[in-house]
Amino acid sequence: MYNGKSVGVVIPAHNEEAFVGRVIETLPKYVDRVYAVDDCSTDGTWAEIERHAERANRTRGESTTLADGGAAFGGVVEPIRHETNHGRGGAVKTGYRRALDDGIDVVAVMDADGQMNPDMLARIVEPVAEGWADYAKGTRLLHRDRKQMSNWRFFGNSLLTYLTKISSGYWKMSDPQNGFTAIAGDALARIDVDRLYDDYGFLNDMLTTLNVHQCRVVDVSHPAVYGDEQSGIRYSTFVPRLSVLLARNFVRRLTMRYVVHDFHPLVLLYFVGISSTVAGVLGALFTLVTLLGSGFGFVRGALSLLLVVVGVIALAVGMAYDLQTNERLRVGQYDGLEPESVGREGR
Repeated sequence: MYNGKSVGVVIPAHNEEAFVGRVIETLPKYVDRVYAVDDCSTDGTWAEIERHAERANRTRGESTTLADGGAAFGGVVEPIRHETNHGRGGAVKTGYRRALDDGIDVVAVMDADGQMNPDMLARIVEPVAEGWADYAKGTRLLHRDRKQMSNWRFFGNSLLTYLTKISSGYWKMSDPQNGFTAIAGDALARIDVDRLYDDYGFLNDMLTTLNVHQCRVVDVSHPAVYGDEQSGIRYSTFVPRLSVLLARNFVRRLTMRYVVHDFHPLVLLYFVGISSTVAGVLGALFTLVTLLGSGFGFVRGALSLLLVVVGVIALAVGMAYDLQTNERLRVGQYDGLEPESVGREGR
């Protein structure tokens, strides 16, 4: 229990036999339930999960009772094994479903690669347990020890951060690929877990889904931890797939938030901005290729430039409206103290 709230931790694991046992061993004592999900590993990950789960359950007892007294678990650590590979997101979704069935108040996620310091778990859990936010996510980009992240990794993360800001509507969040998260049980129950993306774009998809349901999100700074672990991301396929996912989610968010649930003129601004910019760029290219030497070509080029200018202005105004509309869904960066942007009304 953490401040009177039950805490569950999902540990998605794929070929992490060298690290997953240590992750299970070092989880804090206030964690009530652990869902260790082996996503069809081909090494000894499953054996390590079973061994450490048996040890943890023997050490901490065979049952844990929640605050309401109505739910008792058969063990602290529940080993779960996928017979086929579902992807990182698919493994987290399995843990989420079990946590929902168990009625957990706060559900955190810690990867099995040892990159997430268990001492930082309380910092991730607290904003959700205290009711300041519906979803807390770690960020390595705002911490003073960011220098542990390579320049290349920092550049890629910063680019994905900007694109995810546009797609998700959380304009002031950072480090969207950070899987160190916690979500309130009632917020988790409001979203359709089964429809979330299965692969490494799961975190980006989660943010968009949370925005559609108008959930409050907080960034929690923590240091980056890198060791001998190997990333499972294949950038040749990850980047194109994620780009498509972000574009799709952007359209889905605008449709659900500003057309289906409530109408907002920023939809028209985005539509005019994108259409005008694309038309202007295509018109300019056509002019350069076919009509560069004629007076008519000059007129068409000027019109194309005007379309681009109008499109950029419309996009900028649309983004400003979007940022303003979503401001209330952002809780200021959390660093171990109550966020300044949340007062008693936010609780």
